[in-house]
Amino acid sequence: MSHPPAVCEKAQNLERLLQRLEAGERLNSVRAELGLDVKAAEVPHLRAKYETEGRTWEALLDGRYGHPQTAHSALREWMYQRKREDPMLTAGALAAAVAAHFGVTLSAGHINYLLRKVELTRPPGRPDKPPADTSDTSAPATSPDTALDQAGLFFPRGGQARLGRG
Repeated sequence: MSHPPAVCEKAQNLERLLQRLEAGERLNSVRAELGLDVKAAEVPHLRAKYETEGRTWEALLDGRYGHPQTAHSALREWMYQRKREDPMLTAGALAAAVAAHFGVTLSAGHINYLLRKVELTRPPGRPDKPPADTSDTSAPATSPDTALDQAGLFFPRGGQARLGRG
């Protein structure tokens, strides 16, 4: 497993600290010189770990250094640009585009989280339907009176009673 350079450097500094303590130097001076924040109570634990795992700096690696960042800065900028170009683009469509372009799988929820951080989210709710094609002239135009005249077909005497017809 490859570790970030800062994690490897810290483990190597801890090895130097243990070696200098074995040589008889004082903890406070070595700790200050190496820039480490090691308490005196932690030294026996570090020494035991160092001894049991072969006296190498790899034994002092701290495995908890985070997770790999799949949504790196170039990917995020590309995604933000796509969203600025098409504000109605959904997170699912962006996830598919990211997978096709970068080969990285991101969930729609994570994409929404990233978009929310830069205020690029869509308004809440279902998107509006596109306007219907009004070029179709085969349908007869109905006026409000025509609609009420036909109400009696479904509700006997309903249309006439509302219009005051007797």
